Amino acid sequence: MTDILRTTFIILVLTITLAAYFLVIGALFTNRVAKTQTSLSLTPGRSFGLGMVNFFFFGLIAAVMFSLAENAGSFVKGILTIPALLILAFLSVLLSIGLTATVQHLAERLFPDMSAWKRNLWSSVILCIACALPFIGWFLLLPYVAFTGIGATILGFFQKS
Repeated sequence: MTDILRTTFIILVLTITLAAYFLVIGALFTNRVAKTQTSLSLTPGRSFGLGMVNFFFFGLIAAVMFSLAENAGSFVKGILTIPALLILAFLSVLLSIGLTATVQHLAERLFPDMSAWKRNLWSSVILCIACALPFIGWFLLLPYVAFTGIGATILGFFQKS
């Protein structure tokens, strides 16, 4: 029984922190999120494919670098670990901007008559709860949203103003 309460509490806290995170990212990087949101709404299929390919490509490179660094000496370990961490940080930045754009896109569709921060807050809560759904949310919705967000962010960099 305590495991269920602990898991529920952790999910609730993570949902609140993610909602605040998406609000802050949307407020600080307004232009980048707007370009990503435009790419997301215009080409969702292309965004998904591009995001999936880039995630697996760069993720595989980082995994190989970590694997090689594990069996290397201390100097080579540092040389291999730092670029792998930079690759993962870059993927995290792409994912953060992409998920923020996804939350804002979802907010415009679900809550068109609310104020911007309230609809972004509620849409991020809804997205977090939907992605926490066992199996369907974990293995279908979350990867779809993540890959589409990464791809839309990449497409947003090449979009003309």
